[in-house]
Amino acid sequence: MLELIERKFSQVKRELESKVPRGPDLHGHAAVLLALTDEPDPQVILTLRSQQLSSHSGEVSLPGGRWDETDPSLKYTALRETHEEIGLPAEDVRILGPLWTRSTRWQVEVTPWLGVVSADAKLTPNPGELDAIFRVPLSYFFGDPRIRTDRITIDQRRIYLPAYVYEGYEIWGFTAGVLTEFLVRVLDAPIGRRDDVPLRALN
Repeated sequence: MLELIERKFSQVKRELESKVPRGPDLHGHAAVLLALTDEPDPQVILTLRSQQLSSHSGEVSLPGGRWDETDPSLKYTALRETHEEIGLPAEDVRILGPLWTRSTRWQVEVTPWLGVVSADAKLTPNPGELDAIFRVPLSYFFGDPRIRTDRITIDQRRIYLPAYVYEGYEIWGFTAGVLTEFLVRVLDAPIGRRDDVPLRALN
């Protein structure tokens, strides 16, 4: 599967790299890591944000965060924040390249980075930021087992995003958007409009 991902991703990599926002001032930007484990059925590494946080508490996220003035690039931001959140050193991540920059409902421009990590990577949640780290097989999403579709308005555009529940973890919003865009645009996953599940309007 990873060989297929790398081959398909190489077809869009150069175009995506040319669109990555660059400094020196990247205020209002953030970066996350879409980390896949190196095994026959790759797993996506996800986090559950602490209930004690002031924003996005208790939500499922990709590791990552806001650009810092000391960060030389958004790739560096994604790797630094990942290390701080889940204890994964930057040198243990093989970065394949950037994915599509997405805007959140709070006008933050987020660039996901696609990376590969060892299947037996030792991960430790930062107790001040996370309540849990978990993994989801990439194959799980190909069947599109969504529980509902969320409608979100960003920049006056309506966006429809699937929401999933995996072993009690609800995967929705921005995180679901990054995952499904990657699956559809790189791996041709059959994830499209669904009228047989509930629709939730968020704004």
